[in-house]
Amino acid sequence: MPLKYNNVLVAVDGSKEAKRAFNKAVQLAGDHDANLFISHIIDTRTFASVEHYDRTIFAEAEQYARDMLEEYKETAVERGIKKVSLVLDYGSPKVKIAKDVAKKYEIDLIVTGATGLNAVERFLIGSVSEHITRHSNCDVLIVRSEPNS
Repeated sequence: MPLKYNNVLVAVDGSKEAKRAFNKAVQLAGDHDANLFISHIIDTRTFASVEHYDRTIFAEAEQYARDMLEEYKETAVERGIKKVSLVLDYGSPKVKIAKDVAKKYEIDLIVTGATGLNAVERFLIGSVSEHITRHSNCDVLIVRSEPNS
């Protein structure tokens, strides 16, 4: 029986690595005639202390995420992907993607960049992609950066 993915999830955060992961996910979704889910998780932990000083930051982060997801969706549709869904959620990206989003949408492949925007967290407690790989119940594709980028 041939291997076929039906629901491909790509996690994006605005980084170059996430864009490369998106491009790979679009290609795979097209090759497999799969549903493409484009997800961004607003990391609410980063807003806990800042929100006391500036309540507009959360609204700005949410608008940035919505705009980014819409741009990715337009690109996927332009490239021929017929079934594109956007997933915007809140919490810890590493937990939400691996557990909640993947389960809710019956994802059978998660595509993510090897690194993302949060270098401090990666240094202290491990990367989002590492956590997704360890805790997901489906296949995970880690997309590496171009050499010298």
